[in-house]
Amino acid sequence: MRTAISRRMVESKSKAPHFYVSTDIEMDEVVAANEALNAGRTGDDRVTLTAWLVRAIAQSLAAYPALNAVWEGEVLERSTAINIGIAIAIPDGLVAPALLDCAAKDLGTISTELRDLVARTKIGKLRPAEFTEQTFTLSNLGSFPVTQFTAIVTPPQVAILATGRSESRAVVRDGAVVARTMLTATLSADHRAVDGALVAAFLGDLKSRLEAPAGLA
Repeated sequence: MRTAISRRMVESKSKAPHFYVSTDIEMDEVVAANEALNAGRTGDDRVTLTAWLVRAIAQSLAAYPALNAVWEGEVLERSTAINIGIAIAIPDGLVAPALLDCAAKDLGTISTELRDLVARTKIGKLRPAEFTEQTFTLSNLGSFPVTQFTAIVTPPQVAILATGRSESRAVVRDGAVVARTMLTATLSADHRAVDGALVAAFLGDLKSRLEAPAGLA
C-alpha cells in the first residue's frame, strides 16, 4: 500500500501544477449548533464537525462545479455527482473512500453514512464505487494537534481540502481582541483545471456557509 500511495503522489506532484490557498473560518456558530443537535445523544449517535464540513463542501461544490471534476486522460470532465473522498488512516497507510452523492443528503444522513464508511474502511469492507468514484477529497486532521497543513491532490481529481483542528484563537472584531473558535482550511488545486480566483471564491463560499450554518442543518 505504501508503494501504491508513493507512486500516486509522485505522479500527482510531477504532472499537476499544484497551488495552495488558505482561509480562516470562524466555527463558533457551527460548534454551538452541533452541541444543540447532540444534546441528549450519546456515542455513535453524535454528529461530528466532519459531517458539517462535508455538508458545507457539498453545497459549495454545487455552486462551483469546476472543482468537482476529474481527468479522463487529457480531458477534464465535470462530475454530475458530488462524491467526497474522506481521508482515513489505517494501519498500512491512508485511504480516501468516497461518501457518495453528498449533494442529495442532509446533515443527519451524512453523519450516519460517514460513521459507517469509517467503520467499514477499518475492516476492509468498502464497495467498489467507494474506491473509485471520488470527485473531491477532504483530509481532516482535526482530531490531532494540527493547526494547518497542505495536502497533495489525488489523481484524477483536481482539488483536495486540508483542515486542521478547531481551536480558540485571539482575533480582532470591531477593533477589540476577542476569543473565537477558528479553523484553517487550505485548498490544494491543479492549476491546469482551475485558477486562484475560482479557488478563492469557493473558499469564500465555504467560509460563509460554515460561519452562518442555518442552511446546513
